[in-house]
Amino acid sequence: MQRAAARALRGARSPQVLIPSGLSGPGLSGPGLSGPGLSGPGLSRPGLSGPTRTLSTRSPLVRARSATAGTPPLGLLYERHGEAAAVVQLKDLEVPKLGDCDVHVKMLAAPINPADINMIQGTYPVLSLLPAVGGNEGVGEVLEVGHRVTALKPGDWVIPANAGLGTWRTWGVFPEEMLLKVPSDIPVLCAATLSVNPCTAFRLLADFETLVPGDSVIQNAANSGVGQAVIQIARASGIKTINVVRDRPDLPKLVERLMALGADHIITEEMLRKPEMKDIFKSIPRPRLALNCVGGKSTTEMLRHLQPKGTMVTYGGMAKQPVMVPVSAFIFRDMRLRGFWMTQWRKDHAQDQESVAAMMDALCQLIRRGQLTAPACTEVPLQDYKAALEASMKPFVSSKQILLL
Repeated sequence: MQRAAARALRGARSPQVLIPSGLSGPGLSGPGLSGPGLSGPGLSRPGLSGPTRTLSTRSPLVRARSATAGTPPLGLLYERHGEAAAVVQLKDLEVPKLGDCDVHVKMLAAPINPADINMIQGTYPVLSLLPAVGGNEGVGEVLEVGHRVTALKPGDWVIPANAGLGTWRTWGVFPEEMLLKVPSDIPVLCAATLSVNPCTAFRLLADFETLVPGDSVIQNAANSGVGQAVIQIARASGIKTINVVRDRPDLPKLVERLMALGADHIITEEMLRKPEMKDIFKSIPRPRLALNCVGGKSTTEMLRHLQPKGTMVTYGGMAKQPVMVPVSAFIFRDMRLRGFWMTQWRKDHAQDQESVAAMMDALCQLIRRGQLTAPACTEVPLQDYKAALEASMKPFVSSKQILLL
């Protein structure tokens, strides 16, 4: 057994959560979406702003263990920061016994998200102490619970309640409060990809502008996981979408796939600057909400098509370029620029489980009705993790890598 892995899974250290200076949460009291109902089986969670600082939280990594006498769990461990394919290794994980408040979970599937890669690289605002098991999202099945666990039972499906769980493992034991129960009657890939992209899309559409059927939104990176969820949730709510993507060799295939999800208009970044854009607004109103995941020129051009007093929300920066806005957009059109980070939203709502449950119920209802599907996925056995990590870094790849555990 590797000593480093044993120290990580045995010890008393907590993950290091680094919050960048000036990062503030989004507006969190906005109106709900019209459209998807908020009823359905209960989703239950059992019972970062200011200067740069380090927060100490209880590490789920320290709590993982086998509740059986069988083979120890396998996990994708990294002992230093760097490029994922170079520093991540598949190793046995040594773990302590099941505690009274712990839950033994067999992981079923876990995606590889950009934030996972950034955490491994050491560039994400939330970092776990090393060594660490990768993965912030996924779904697992409860096998056994501690004596004081009341809200979960064997057979339940669970997803992480917060970032940093370390889902790239075959099984583990986690504190009850680190898990969120989800219905087991939805597709496993939908459950595995539920807690990040669909939740982000839901909040982007719900929290910044009062949107009603017939309104429109414009977004870049429309083929991303969040972008695909925005298209589907907006369509279910009667909201039109203008979707910006980068030009690519297989553009017709991508357009066909996004149209099948419910996209109303799909344009390339180059088309944003052309007069033909006016033709789109002959049939739908100009958007009051723009969703930015790219930065750079794409953002500047997208902003020009917003209505006066419109809002642009930035939730990603794939181009690694600054958001540049003309002064005239503020003075003469009163534009509003906002930011959103799902991790911060969850932190702000840690004591507001009603809002969390309402969001999760709405998303699961959409999934059951066939109005929200998992993003295009490539299922990869855990042993082939290196190929999955490399594929997740390639440009123009619209398929999310899903580790089968």
